[in-house]
Amino acid sequence: MEFRTRVQVGSPDFLIEPMEEMLFVGSCFAENIGRRFVEEKFRATVNPFGVMYNPVSILHTVQRFEGTPRVVFLTLGTNHVYRLRETGEIVDNCQKRPASLFSEEQLSVDECADALRQTVTLLRSRRSDVHVVLTVSPIRYRKYGYHESQLSKATLLLAADKVAAQEALAYFPAYEIVMDELRDYRFYKEDMLHPSDQAVEYLWQQLEQHYLSPAARQFLEEWHPVKEALSHRPFHPDSEEYKAFMDKTMLRVAKLSEKYPTFAL
Repeated sequence: MEFRTRVQVGSPDFLIEPMEEMLFVGSCFAENIGRRFVEEKFRATVNPFGVMYNPVSILHTVQRFEGTPRVVFLTLGTNHVYRLRETGEIVDNCQKRPASLFSEEQLSVDECADALRQTVTLLRSRRSDVHVVLTVSPIRYRKYGYHESQLSKATLLLAADKVAAQEALAYFPAYEIVMDELRDYRFYKEDMLHPSDQAVEYLWQQLEQHYLSPAARQFLEEWHPVKEALSHRPFHPDSEEYKAFMDKTMLRVAKLSEKYPTFAL
């Protein structure tokens, strides 16, 4: 018997290689998964100008960011934006300025899709072999009210689906996995809104299974015992046993560096 609804994760037309250079821009999925890639020694840049929640702010980050890696993840959080009344521009951060200076608006499906298309076009103009992955953050926004939050997510899902189809992009179903496959409050943090560490780990496992190349998975098998050894905190750091343990660990680090030239602690 099957006691949960499993979400099918499509395989992309590319695979992530060991220590791949990557860019993550967007909401909390970009933060959580991007940081995990960093921990696993991929050369990932995560939200270089801060967390970005809406498609226009994601576009602004890509416009400002110099360089384009081969793999880019864009995570949509909300279709709500804040526009500076004086200039009419959509801002990425209100910088704690008075709320009276801004008007809050909701982007339509077409407006979200247009911002995403501009982002993809810009990335491809910089690098023809870039691979863009779209995701929607599973975190709901309590301040909107839960019905309004669902409408916001629906807008993003429709926009992402539209652009992914038109531009032949990969779509990773982070929202669907948390909402439909992990639909239990034990997979949420204390606020009942943010995915728990266990949920993030499950999302990582899905990415690892479907998006990482065999070489990348092999690297992780070699790296994980070294990672655990380096994180070990001894009771007696001056003991001969610990010194021998660290000498052995650093020898394994040297072997990794020799096998993977871009590897670095």
